[in-house]
Amino acid sequence: METVAGAVTHDPPPAAGGRHGGPLIVTEDTELLDDLLRLCAAAGATPEVHHGVPDRRGSWESAPLVLVGDDAARRVRGAARRRGVVLVGRDQDDSGVWRRAVEIGAEHVLMLPDGEQWLVDRIADVAEGVGRPALTVGVIGGRGGAGASTLACALAVTSAREGLRTLLVDADPLGGGLDVLLGGETADGLRWPAFASSRGRVGGGALEESLPELHSLRVLSWDRGDRIAVPPQAVRAVLAAARRRGGTVVVDLPRRIDDGVAEVLTQLDVGVLVVPAELRAVAAAGRVASAVGMVLRDLRVAVRGPYPPGLDDREVARLLGLPLVGEVPVEPELLRPDDSTGPPGAAPRGPLARFCKEFWERALVEAGAA
Repeated sequence: METVAGAVTHDPPPAAGGRHGGPLIVTEDTELLDDLLRLCAAAGATPEVHHGVPDRRGSWESAPLVLVGDDAARRVRGAARRRGVVLVGRDQDDSGVWRRAVEIGAEHVLMLPDGEQWLVDRIADVAEGVGRPALTVGVIGGRGGAGASTLACALAVTSAREGLRTLLVDADPLGGGLDVLLGGETADGLRWPAFASSRGRVGGGALEESLPELHSLRVLSWDRGDRIAVPPQAVRAVLAAARRRGGTVVVDLPRRIDDGVAEVLTQLDVGVLVVPAELRAVAAAGRVASAVGMVLRDLRVAVRGPYPPGLDDREVARLLGLPLVGEVPVEPELLRPDDSTGPPGAAPRGPLARFCKEFWERALVEAGAA
């Protein structure tokens, strides 16, 4: 056992029977109950409250987490032993708390207020369910106008069409907004500036529900305001929340690497560098790859034609020293001057959608998520 933020901890227990929900609170201490209810609210969970072991059959056994106030330890002493019991108190100097924890089979002893953040995180885990994190893919252009935003949108649209929970993240504040590219600039929902003050843990479910829903996926984009940066800690909290929801996360990255973008790069599973088949673009992409590669270990290249004599997608990959994803096809419908064609990748049988579907099939198998 080790002490973390006022808590003696073990590995997190799984929710009983795979069920998710709020914790069971057992206490008659009104002040302690107020604190625990406040922490549950911060974690986005609704608890069940009792003064002793619940009379209702199965409630004690099935709750994903049980928070027992130190005042109630004697009353639950005869309850069935189970994982995920936390004994919560306030008196740091009370040596008897360890004996009472052993008597009720508690896996954790937590003292408030020191252990509040640990407890909020644990409650949020059981409320949301902690499963396989989202497969997170970043797309970045080797030079300006390479088509990275188009590919990022197409990947997200294709992922959603395949039935995966999908979040598209716009990490480029100067890109004009991916919600515009998806035709949803007036859609209700929060944009990046609303999360600028985020600290600690952001609830994954609350994040998802707060964002605009476009083409069966959620979009975190920039607005048209003056703010062009979000603190790195806020970026970290938001991306971590997005990944906890599972499915896929696609991030459209700028070519400049600041502290916020570096935070994004640390949470990517795969990076895709989009490079037009031009020697000057390859040279520029080499500099981008060098900067990104300092943080991201798995960076691959996708090449856009047309090709000049002596240059093809394999040669571009060889010059950059990166694994080849393939050739990004031209979507003829996207070349039309009107806006009636839908977002990139919207045509299920189009070449771009087929490219993206094949990408996801390979990536999900590699990640063990298929």
